[in-house]
Amino acid sequence: MRINNTKWIYLVVLALIWGSSFILIKKSLLGLTPFQIGATRTLITGFFLFAVGFKSIRSIKKPEWKWVVISGFLGSFFPAFLFAIAETEIDSAVTSILNSLVPLNTVLFGFAVFKISSTKRQILGVIIGFIGTSILILKGAELNPSQNYLFAGYIILATCMYALNVNIIKKHLQNVKPLSIATGNYAAIMIPALIILLFTDFFNTETYSHPDFKTSMLCVVILSFFGTALAKVLFNTLVQISTPVFASSVTYLMPVVALFWGLLDDEGFSLIQAFGSLIILVGVYLSHKRQT
Repeated sequence: MRINNTKWIYLVVLALIWGSSFILIKKSLLGLTPFQIGATRTLITGFFLFAVGFKSIRSIKKPEWKWVVISGFLGSFFPAFLFAIAETEIDSAVTSILNSLVPLNTVLFGFAVFKISSTKRQILGVIIGFIGTSILILKGAELNPSQNYLFAGYIILATCMYALNVNIIKKHLQNVKPLSIATGNYAAIMIPALIILLFTDFFNTETYSHPDFKTSMLCVVILSFFGTALAKVLFNTLVQISTPVFASSVTYLMPVVALFWGLLDDEGFSLIQAFGSLIILVGVYLSHKRQT
């Protein structure tokens, strides 16, 4: 019973953190490019994790490193760039809504690739949550007709990577400590991130002189510490103490938080979107696999 309650606490905390990440990405884009955001976010997060978890990577066994590296690229490296690129055209709240495809993809990849079974109750929860997500997407498109929804492809690709990552953690890294996984992830992706950053104009004086540079960097630092470093450890823990589908269902709660921030930032919101959010919450509840 205690573990059961802990899972829900982790889920809500992650929803609050990650639901706030989309508005932070939006504000970061005021003074930085998507590639600068993705690269600096990766590097800063890596420094945070190394400061507290460098010794923990010693516990990772040699056969496990392959999966840790793959997990790093799929769960952290590529999505950091894909989300920033997408938000150059799509509102932060809509981006979070599209991110709700993760649980559906988790079920599909879990069954097709990793042979991880899901209960009928979980599948029903995913379907109901996806219906709520569809309502939010359709209404969002109506409220924001000028947005280029082709950029939604970047989010869909990122959700596929997240789904693969959560199944990898559950199947191949179940016995590795969450902090070790997170630190190992960034040990693998920091150098590629630095290379990308060197090919941007980040180190030019024009970048530093931009009026929104300091605000953007502050948002990236907050995003790196809470939205990536801390959240990665919490999420890895959640995957290990629950199921891949339940853990990924955090993406159904995130739009509720993101829509709140979007409303404060003058992004559109309607009663139909509120109804869609309620349906999403029902989907999250049903996607929870009760212990028998």
